[in-house]
Amino acid sequence: EFDRDREAVMARARQAGVEQIISLGTDLFSSRQNLQLTRQFPEVFAAAGIHPSEAHRARPGDVEAVKTLAQSDPRVVAVGEIGLDFYWDSTYHREQYEIFREMLRIAGEIDKPVVIHNRAAQREMEWFFQEAGIETLDGVMHCFAGEVIDARFYLEMGLHISFTANITFRNFRAIDVIRCVPLERLLLETDSPYIAPAGTSEKRNEPANVIRVAEKIAEIYRLPREEIARITTENARRLFRLPDPAL
Repeated sequence: EFDRDREAVMARARQAGVEQIISLGTDLFSSRQNLQLTRQFPEVFAAAGIHPSEAHRARPGDVEAVKTLAQSDPRVVAVGEIGLDFYWDSTYHREQYEIFREMLRIAGEIDKPVVIHNRAAQREMEWFFQEAGIETLDGVMHCFAGEVIDARFYLEMGLHISFTANITFRNFRAIDVIRCVPLERLLLETDSPYIAPAGTSEKRNEPANVIRVAEKIAEIYRLPREEIARITTENARRLFRLPDPAL
């Protein structure tokens, strides 16, 4: 999505005040590409993982290859994007559970936080954690779309909650979900190239638009945008153990 104008995208992100970006992996190939991006752009960090939509395509050895990649370089700061996605159909549920379990295993073995994708599988994911005996977890529920009861479940596990530009849409009604998240567990993201904010002419999203998410969160919390940006930046650096670029 960004091959033709990546330099311009990064320039707009810097102009918007974005200091650090984490690029998520969806399979072994994209995870390797992410690591290459960190060589090109010092503000980019990588996550390595197998997305639930790619679980049925994973080959023997891919899980261990992701583990090797994730522990091979300090610029790989998380295991992700991993989780469950039952939105489209029920064909590959077993493969999704298996890959999710394995991704959580390697994250624990190499002591990396996880970035968890959950689409149309709220009850199933909560059941999975309970059945697996996973009571605490270091990571974030990415692009959160659950209800208050779901957010509280993940917060009790120690997870962070992250919101994207879908909160800028006119039909967004889950403000109570955002308000139930303590500021110290709140993260912001764009999920680029998906979910461009309301009012933009471009269908493709990009990192600079995280400022729009910060503006909406600030409105909901009744705090200055700069304060939300500061808090969520500190949260991200603490969770992913990112260096402070000012030091």
